[in-house]
Amino acid sequence: MNTTNENSLIYIDEFNYSLPDERIAKFPLSQRDTSKLLVFKNKTISESKFSNIADFIPEKSLLVYNNTRVIQARLEFFKETGARIEVFCLEPLMPSDHAVSFGATSECTWRCMVGNLKKWKEGKLSKLIVIDGISCNFNAELLETQGNTHSIYFSWDNNIHFADILEKAGELPIPPYLNRKTEESDIANYQTVYSKIKGSVAAPTAGLHFTPQVFETLKLKEIETEELTLHVGAGTFQPVKTETVNDHTMHTEVISVHRSTIENIQKNLGKIIAVGTTSVRTLESLYYLSPAFVNSNGDIYSNKNDIKFKVSQWTPYENCTEISTFDALQSIIDYLDANHLSTLHAETQILIKPGYKFKVINGMITNFHQPKSTLLLLVSAFVNGNWKEIYDYAMTHDFRFLSYGDSSLLMHD
Repeated sequence: MNTTNENSLIYIDEFNYSLPDERIAKFPLSQRDTSKLLVFKNKTISESKFSNIADFIPEKSLLVYNNTRVIQARLEFFKETGARIEVFCLEPLMPSDHAVSFGATSECTWRCMVGNLKKWKEGKLSKLIVIDGISCNFNAELLETQGNTHSIYFSWDNNIHFADILEKAGELPIPPYLNRKTEESDIANYQTVYSKIKGSVAAPTAGLHFTPQVFETLKLKEIETEELTLHVGAGTFQPVKTETVNDHTMHTEVISVHRSTIENIQKNLGKIIAVGTTSVRTLESLYYLSPAFVNSNGDIYSNKNDIKFKVSQWTPYENCTEISTFDALQSIIDYLDANHLSTLHAETQILIKPGYKFKVINGMITNFHQPKSTLLLLVSAFVNGNWKEIYDYAMTHDFRFLSYGDSSLLMHD
């Protein structure tokens, strides 16, 4: 339930700014860590190179990053008439687990977006794929439509993994605002150096600046690292189209966090730095995923008898019984232990907007985001409304914007 009132209405036009096309980085720099770094700390702005980021992070901090890997999610089919149909895989439906679906050897069903749908009302789309010398007949069938997405049933022969089909036949989905086709260089450039868990349709772009050399400089300052997984959905590119943020429906994403990671976060509360908005969303969701978190009705959001770990977009703004972040994380650890689980699997729809009270993070590394985006709302919430000052500085000091652009380190006092 959205309990926000008229006095808390946030109009999305307040988060608009002029972004000329020439300021959007269409390609990354040849050396990832030579990108510019804006530092917002103690309410002052300075700049450096990303390779120097360890100089601005307190010693013995805990840096948490998203290890998701972008899949080659765009599939191209042609009907016998010659009509081109594009199928953009968003998330697995049957089986619903990403790893299990990627390991499927004959069939699976995914939620997809479809380009040129008017030319594909019914029937099976087919294409021949050759993988390591083995021919594979790959088919797609339209099952049902929900909004602007569709359930697509894929089937194929010769016992080939679905992951291998995507690798061979799919195309990496670079952001639409780059206004260009995917190039061979994007296959490496649009992945973080630490990506490993397949499932995203967009990169956690704050991590694109990291190199092995940067991690070495972090070690010298005894800055630890931890990883988690949030599979980034296509919704991350959707601007807020409603007049007020209160009327916007946030997209839902799948997250996974190991028990050991939660325990290390708990031990390092007060010095947690998130790499990217996806890590911020995951870390902040942990508080509201806690089995000890209770809403205004006294209902436990999740419990060991009927578990459905999910944070809705308005949960942080409801009247609730607050507990300490330490205790919230401990209740997750206790739940995992009691159920002999090593990993928390959940969904989050959390919408972090101005007025949000951060529970876990103390700093964040992030790129410069689109106007009127939920990502910009998140940044504004973290810097207490000072986003215009930060973005004006970036615009007037030749920073590059969006996914392949430069970076910022934002710190709470």
